[in-house]
Amino acid sequence: MKNFFDRLFRRRSRGSSRRNGNSKIPFRLNFIFAIVGILFAVLVFRLAYMQIFQGSVYKSDVNQSDNSVKYGNVPRGMIYDSTGKVLVGNKTHRAITYTKGLSVMPQEIYNNANKLGSYITIPTKTLTKKQIGEYYLADKTNLAKATKVVPNGEKLAPQAAYDKALDMIQDGKLIKVTPQMKNAAAIFTEMSGAYQLSTTNIKTDGVSNKEIAEVGEHAAEMPGVQVGTSWSRDYPSGNEIQSIVGNVSSSKTGLPSDRVNELLAEGYSRNDSVGQSNLEQQYEPVLRGSKSQTEVKVGGDNKIVKEVKKYPGQRGQNLQLSINSKFQNKLQDLVKGSESGGVGNSTGAYAVVMNPKNGAVIGMAGVNRDPKTGKITPNELGTINSAIVMGSVVKGAMVSGALMDKVITPNSSMMEDMPIDIGGSKKSSWFNKNGEANMSVNAQGALEVSSNSYMMQLAMKEGGFKYKAGGSLNMSPNVFNTERNYFNQFGLGVKTGIDLPGETAGIQGPSTFANIGKALDESFGNYDSYTTIQLAQYMSTIANGGYRMKPHVVQNVRSTNTKNGQLGAVQNTTMPTVLNEIPMTPAERNVVTQGLYQVVHGTNKYKTGGDLSSISPEVSAKTGTAQTFYEGKPTVTLSLASYAPSKDPQVVVALAIPNLPVNAENNNLNLAKQIYQAYWSDVQNKP
Repeated sequence: MKNFFDRLFRRRSRGSSRRNGNSKIPFRLNFIFAIVGILFAVLVFRLAYMQIFQGSVYKSDVNQSDNSVKYGNVPRGMIYDSTGKVLVGNKTHRAITYTKGLSVMPQEIYNNANKLGSYITIPTKTLTKKQIGEYYLADKTNLAKATKVVPNGEKLAPQAAYDKALDMIQDGKLIKVTPQMKNAAAIFTEMSGAYQLSTTNIKTDGVSNKEIAEVGEHAAEMPGVQVGTSWSRDYPSGNEIQSIVGNVSSSKTGLPSDRVNELLAEGYSRNDSVGQSNLEQQYEPVLRGSKSQTEVKVGGDNKIVKEVKKYPGQRGQNLQLSINSKFQNKLQDLVKGSESGGVGNSTGAYAVVMNPKNGAVIGMAGVNRDPKTGKITPNELGTINSAIVMGSVVKGAMVSGALMDKVITPNSSMMEDMPIDIGGSKKSSWFNKNGEANMSVNAQGALEVSSNSYMMQLAMKEGGFKYKAGGSLNMSPNVFNTERNYFNQFGLGVKTGIDLPGETAGIQGPSTFANIGKALDESFGNYDSYTTIQLAQYMSTIANGGYRMKPHVVQNVRSTNTKNGQLGAVQNTTMPTVLNEIPMTPAERNVVTQGLYQVVHGTNKYKTGGDLSSISPEVSAKTGTAQTFYEGKPTVTLSLASYAPSKDPQVVVALAIPNLPVNAENNNLNLAKQIYQAYWSDVQNKP
């Protein structure tokens, strides 16, 4: 190299000297190349210094260059009844868990699964042949063997050879599957499904002492595998309450597919447990708690080298319900028994017990019945989502609407109970089919004897129609809007706002001129459909003086006592919510409350609720009977909405039993008596 530069310099120097006559140029070139040589020497020295003397430092920096955060689950908040009794708790399980590192390759998972499979056994019933194949081919040696066996495997592209081998395994060829292989494959599938730095449960049920000991002893040989705990929902007071509180997804099922994107955006991991229905879903932000946070240092080989817990997490807060569990269980039994034996085509029964002053639901019960088989199944939520034609029970709202509409007044409401003849088609009160009763009643008396005729006359007055026996009903369909507007103010035909998902507003029938006759049926409750919770809200509105209260089943959100794990301090209380106020005068309200009192305690021989007069404290009520059909066969639906005590209402009882035999008369009254007896015994001492 030196000779080359010397010759080059001499040539360039001679040429330059001849051209320019300048003898200083060779010296300058030599000086420049000397500087370049020095710089090369410095560079070589620096590289050597970095590699030899500082190599361990830089290697350490690389190995600790990636810090990430691992999130851990915390126990879910518990659910208690109004007395502090646990309804929904958390059952702790010993668990074998796996935390997946960054960029973990299938071969590593395969090795881990085989090692762990020698210490624990997990269920393999749901394991597919494809999953077995994916496990087997994750090993490079197995993949190489399979490639040789696959026809023309060595000539195929790697992915094509893999796919062919996987197909052969699924067809039962290529390998003989042993129980040990299936166990390891099931573990491999669980591990593979985990996300980076997320923890998944490999085994939670029936983890033995031997498995705990062996996994703990060999955990260092299985990166990410640990002995830990998991939680599942527990129902110490019985599973019946689950239909109200709902359920929670497991870590295996993960986030619901229809909400996965929404929940991921809220910070959930795919294998997190989450409330899927009812209270568990409605109060998910309260019950879920906040995850623990652990800073994870990951080395250059993508293995976790250090973990530092930065935040321990906080367990979910607890819900305390307004429901009394002892009373709830008894209420469910009573409702179930109300339609057992001689029930014909009855399709179930429903009841709601509520505090009229604040909207707190004390109990809600329901059952479905299959008329063909007689099989009865619990359906507490039928109280909010089963729409039923309730019958005369709504007449308190009809009279209230007529008073507000000024078609009658507290001092002027007398009318004759008579069959209503529209174009030769007659509709009448139950006690006055042909006018033989020869009776006039005021608004209070109309409620007492449940006069259909009186209510139809109110509807015609609201519609501005002057009735003439035998004439056509030329009334504007706007009367439907008038009737429903007043019904809605009491909660009939609109959602009550209860803190449970899935509530229905009921069903409205057509309201065209062609259906104008149905406006008369609407007036006495034989047209539109309502829910039992709507009946309870409607009667509560009358009982409390005209305030439509929003029903609720969650009374308080409470913390957990850190000393003993028991129910802690109140964090939030559900305050009474008034949805609307009924614009009635005290005199108008008194007409309705007096009429409801007379239903039970009146003197008219046709009063409909006399069987409740033996109850103490005194009850005010409105009974209901609707003419209904089941698969073309005539049936009746019996209902009731009531409150007690009559002078200072503290509890409302509403119920409905659809599609009973046409001769059924007292199922609703008998059930109401039993419910009141249970309430004063189990919930509140008689005032």
